[in-house]
Amino acid sequence: MTTTSNPGLEDTSTLRVPRRSVGQSLLSSGTVLALVVLIIFFFAMRPDVFLSFTNVRNILYQVAILAIIAGAQTLVMVVGDFDLSVAATSALAGATSAALMLGGTPTGVAILAGLAVGLLVGLVNGLLIAYLNLSAFVATLATLTSVTGLAYLVTQGTTLFNLPADFNNLGQGRILQIPLPVFFAIGVLVVLWFVLKYTTLGRRWYATGGNVEVSRLSGVNVRRARLLAFTVAGVVSAFGGILLAARLGSASAVQGSDNLLFSVAAVFLGMTVVRSGAANIVGTVVGVAIIGVMSNGLNILGVNSYVQQVVTGLIIIAAVTLSSLKTRER
Repeated sequence: MTTTSNPGLEDTSTLRVPRRSVGQSLLSSGTVLALVVLIIFFFAMRPDVFLSFTNVRNILYQVAILAIIAGAQTLVMVVGDFDLSVAATSALAGATSAALMLGGTPTGVAILAGLAVGLLVGLVNGLLIAYLNLSAFVATLATLTSVTGLAYLVTQGTTLFNLPADFNNLGQGRILQIPLPVFFAIGVLVVLWFVLKYTTLGRRWYATGGNVEVSRLSGVNVRRARLLAFTVAGVVSAFGGILLAARLGSASAVQGSDNLLFSVAAVFLGMTVVRSGAANIVGTVVGVAIIGVMSNGLNILGVNSYVQQVVTGLIIIAAVTLSSLKTRER
């Protein structure tokens, strides 16, 4: 006697969602887990210092500018590109504002001029990449070189200081004992998060980064989307540079140059936080937190600065590797 199977049961089994492996689960939560492990480790090593209010405030203060620059880097990586000029743009913007203020220009006008510099650099990047079809790596590398040269011209190869007190207060002032740059960073990141998550422009940026050809066929103006991403990134980077000059009370041509590598590492680390494996603001914040906690913890433990550079390089390698694995999972 032949036994027939029940088609209904077979259909139900095929619709069953496959369970995620332990490796996939760890990959998705690995970045957040790494942050928690770092916090626990440094707290265990220095429980009297690490989680004190003063030290937590110092960590937030240290990473505020990096968070802004990383936010700019996130935008261009959302559309599938890359910007090597974010740190150089921030330095030029800070130097431009500082030079104008030392020349007698009112603080507000000097800040707007610095932001305009960032907008111009971002616009040039966008035109080169979106409309002239240059590689993002080549185009922004060229921009990095040119912008750094311009920053040296603006500063005449020196450090500009004796900036106005009202300008310095933007980077050194406090509200409820929390440094102002922390509030500025939170504000910038919240705006970027909202734009990426809830606006048509944000959806177009993600669509462009996901598949350029499909986006074009769907009616998205891909060139304009990429142009806008680089332009906004330039303005955000400039704001970070101006804030850094206010925080330090000075400006130079290479100020904040480390923020380029740190921003890249933060974005790549953040890409593992979401299942899609795409660049995202929440993940970038987690990546920035990891870098800030690690740097602060190693300083508290008295680790040599050269060793910290080695650790930073390893973090970048790990970030890129995790991001690649996440892409394969998709």
